[in-house]
Amino acid sequence: MNWLKRLIIGRPLENEALQHEKYSVFWGLPILSSDVISSVAYATEEILLVLIPAVGLLSYHYLSYISGAIILLLAILTVSYRQTIRSYPCGGGAYIVASDNLGTRAGVAAGAALALDYILTVAVSISSGVFNLASVFPVLLPYQVELAILFLLIIFIGNLRGISESSKLFGIPAYTFMFAIISMIVAGIAKVKLFGYVPPEPVLSHAGMEPLSLFLLLRAFSSGCAAVTGVEAVSNAVPNFKEPAARHAQKVLFSLSLVVLILFGGLTILANLYHVVPSESNSVLSQINAQIFGHSFMYYFVQFTTMVILALAANTAYADFPMLFSLMARDGFAPRQLSQRGERLSYSNGILVLTLVAALLIIAFRANVTQLIPLYAVGVFLSFTLSQTGMTLKWIRSREPGWLLKAAVNGLGALVTLVTVLVIGVTKFLHGAWIIIVVIPFLMTVLLKIKRHYLAVAEQLRLSPEELEAIDFARESYRNHVIVPVASVNRASVRALRYARTISGNVVAFNVATSPEAEERIREKWAHLNTDIPLVVQYSTYRKVIEPLLEFIESYELHNYRKGDMITVILPQFTVRSPWQWFLHNQSRLFIQRSLLRHKHIVVATMPLQLRLDREVLRDPQPQPRRRPLHP
Repeated sequence: MNWLKRLIIGRPLENEALQHEKYSVFWGLPILSSDVISSVAYATEEILLVLIPAVGLLSYHYLSYISGAIILLLAILTVSYRQTIRSYPCGGGAYIVASDNLGTRAGVAAGAALALDYILTVAVSISSGVFNLASVFPVLLPYQVELAILFLLIIFIGNLRGISESSKLFGIPAYTFMFAIISMIVAGIAKVKLFGYVPPEPVLSHAGMEPLSLFLLLRAFSSGCAAVTGVEAVSNAVPNFKEPAARHAQKVLFSLSLVVLILFGGLTILANLYHVVPSESNSVLSQINAQIFGHSFMYYFVQFTTMVILALAANTAYADFPMLFSLMARDGFAPRQLSQRGERLSYSNGILVLTLVAALLIIAFRANVTQLIPLYAVGVFLSFTLSQTGMTLKWIRSREPGWLLKAAVNGLGALVTLVTVLVIGVTKFLHGAWIIIVVIPFLMTVLLKIKRHYLAVAEQLRLSPEELEAIDFARESYRNHVIVPVASVNRASVRALRYARTISGNVVAFNVATSPEAEERIREKWAHLNTDIPLVVQYSTYRKVIEPLLEFIESYELHNYRKGDMITVILPQFTVRSPWQWFLHNQSRLFIQRSLLRHKHIVVATMPLQLRLDREVLRDPQPQPRRRPLHP
């Protein structure tokens, strides 16, 4: 199986190769912007889904104002996060900023909110990509969940191959998407303004069902805010850039914002010109595209690149989620396995966790973008607010040159994002945002409990310098008692008994007999064994095996244990050669080991015996003679 692993993820990389695995500006832009630029493919549609049922054709008028407000929000966030990158080049974004300036709980809240945002980014982007593909090929509509899981696995494998390879693998589709959408925007505007094309009148069967209100406009604004939810990605992944990392990250952030301005603003103009209506079976982008290019090559080119970038937008989360949790794991708020780099120098454990949780969301919500979107923006705007508030306090406290302007910029960012998160929370509460509002405190509780556990473990394992100097290995060595559970007298049990003799002169063998015949057989075979090791046989009336063994060990501990003693239980275990054969054998060793590890003075050891392949044994039943005898 090792050859398959090498084929899929490649050969292991040395630690020294890490510098060569980092992003340049050219490759960092598509990877870290894929989330935010792909959001423009469905942000306009989500706004129209809210407005059209209420005001019909006036929706396109209000769409312009709402899109303008979102672009203004994007500008504020860009300037604010530029300052964050300069001040915190170590990465971690909102988590590090909030922890440093607002305290531990605020940092954990930001980390939890960002984690949920990244997970939802994966689920939403892949589901949206599959929906756009199904818009072109309606026969695929019933298979959206299966296709979404397939795309998820492709991205998962691509990211396991490491930062450098994944950036090149997923970067080219992002640049291709930018080219395709800009081409569509230019062609679409020219077709109407220069060539006099008159789009057909839209069919608004449900217009006027809801009254226009401020609440409705705020709801539409909150739906469109998906277009800016990936802006924080650059500040979280600064350490993934080549040196000078902070300067390269700032260039990528500016380029990202410029691209979003062009794409989102251009699609808003097209929506106003072509007056398309959202449909369950055909996306707004697909409808505009069809009117501009018909069903020519360019139509399929735009749809294909859109599908690919929507699916690959998940890659932004794959760049940031593992990095975020590696920092949180380093600080003790997440399992330490998430802080370790894999064979290809990526945080492979974080990549695996992200994939599994996103897959569960896709399956639970049937890859439905409209159902997932209400969950999407709450977490990220909460992290925006905490990050900007933290930066504002940082400038106020430091009072470094230019602090007043910097504090004003971040303060404005904090105010705008706070208002936005409140709007999203209220307007989307009944549509699913309540789930995130409940999950964030729950996840915070889990992360804080993990931290408390690590602190408690460290306290119990810690040795002071005085305790280290007071330890005398010669005077305080343990006296060892050894128990060897034996199911029968065979090669595995005899090997374990011979090993037991090498570590202690106080050895006892223990057997559980489930019938009188079994008890008689083992006593008879034991009599032929040339050993002075005593055998204790316990007859089990109800055919239980594990419970009598545990009772004997605990009884032995009670009657034979003295201060300074240790009891070692050696479990004979043969190892089969094929994984499927493992299920054919009793795995009682695992249950025994789990129970015994609760005892302070009991050591559990496994004595392995590797078996040969079945076909080798059947062809040559006798074991090969050993060149040298085994010494007990």
